[in-house]
Amino acid sequence: MKPFLLVFLGGGLGSVLRYIISKTFNSYFQNFYLGTFIVNIVGCLCIGFILGLSLKNDYLSKQHLLLLVTGFCGGFTTFSAFAFEEYSLLKSGALFHFSLYLIASVITGILAVVAGVWGSKFL
Repeated sequence: MKPFLLVFLGGGLGSVLRYIISKTFNSYFQNFYLGTFIVNIVGCLCIGFILGLSLKNDYLSKQHLLLLVTGFCGGFTTFSAFAFEEYSLLKSGALFHFSLYLIASVITGILAVVAGVWGSKFL
């Protein structure tokens, strides 16, 4: 039962934080979901950093990983929202914004995971 509670707690916290950030930033630009973009990139950076620390030092227990990676990062990141927003841009005919959002999110997300793993080496 404890693993479910850890995922539930982390997921709830991540989801609330995602909602606050998305609500705050998604209205800044037309046809670009800045809040979702920020959440996805920060989430990728966090998961890279946490997993990097876990691999390097082995001081994060399975319970920590359930809380932080599966729970918090899983609740915080919004790939399903991202996919729906991409669909909306396609449907509205905003091909340039669709392409920009897609490429920027995927490339920056991957780079953020790499940066998180790299940054974890210094702790």
